[in-house]
Amino acid sequence: MDIQAKKLELIEEFLSISDESIIEKLESLIKLEKKKLHDNEFKPMSIKAFHEMIDQSLLDSKNGDVISHQDLKKKIKSWK
Repeated sequence: MDIQAKKLELIEEFLSISDESIIEKLESLIKLEKKKLHDNEFKPMSIKAFHEMIDQSLLDSKNGDVISHQDLKKKIKSWK
């Protein structure tokens, strides 16, 4: 059975649940597993990469490739 078939089967099973506590437990489990997956993918930055990022940031600033705080706030508001 491929992943899409498993998802459909799980959706069908989920839709048949009428007990809210079971749904809440499943929701908690999904959130927990997604967090674990994300935490496992997180890798600390090396000192070399950190210094390269700082150097790039300084170069961007020197070249005027920056955005003001006010402009960034306006841009973020347009995302909604």
